[in-house]
Amino acid sequence: MSIWGKVAGAAAGLAVGGPLGALVGGFAGHMVVDRDNETPPDKQVAFTIGVIALGAKMAKVDGQVTKDEVRAFKEVFKVPEGEAHNVARVFDLAKQDVAGFESYAKQLALLFKEDKAMLHNILDGLFHIAESDTSLGPLERDYLATVAKHFGIGDAEFSYILARHIPAERKSPYDVLGIPPQTFDDDLRRHYHRLVVENHPDKLIARGVPEEFVKIATRKIAAINEAYDEVRRERRL
Repeated sequence: MSIWGKVAGAAAGLAVGGPLGALVGGFAGHMVVDRDNETPPDKQVAFTIGVIALGAKMAKVDGQVTKDEVRAFKEVFKVPEGEAHNVARVFDLAKQDVAGFESYAKQLALLFKEDKAMLHNILDGLFHIAESDTSLGPLERDYLATVAKHFGIGDAEFSYILARHIPAERKSPYDVLGIPPQTFDDDLRRHYHRLVVENHPDKLIARGVPEEFVKIATRKIAAINEAYDEVRRERRL
């Protein structure tokens, strides 16, 4: 079933609630509900709407929404034929202004308080949109840092996420891996394998992340592998 059908189903009776639920209600009346599955998982819907809302508001934070940002948004959610008008409607509703994005971030943090990895996945989606216009401006960076803060992600951890997405932020491969250079070899191996397992696309799908995020997850794994290979060569492992 299309994720857009799930979103419409949520508004038709599967409550998401809170600010995200209000956004769903703003456009679901213009969508056709797919009834193949009457009980879509609420958290998957919340995840999707959360990325839409935060992504749209971030695209607007620097004053204008570029075509590249809209294209990146459509890459995150591979829009099927006939659903483009629904995408445009939800994106337009959410991007109206920057005010209110923190309420979305706080609600997502509460929904996924037991699954920190999902919050990281949301940030990955937002970074994908932010990177689309070739540069990450200071306003976008501050926006992402504020979202991360509401997600319970500290400054050091945010810097690692930044390094994985923005090459200019990478002082060393250790930044991408999120560990200090003095980490012992055995600890390095364990840390690397944990990163690969946590970010494997199949695991993300099993966790409830929309399949559209596989491309982003694959790119993230590639950055982690490249950094690990560089460290291995450096250490002659």
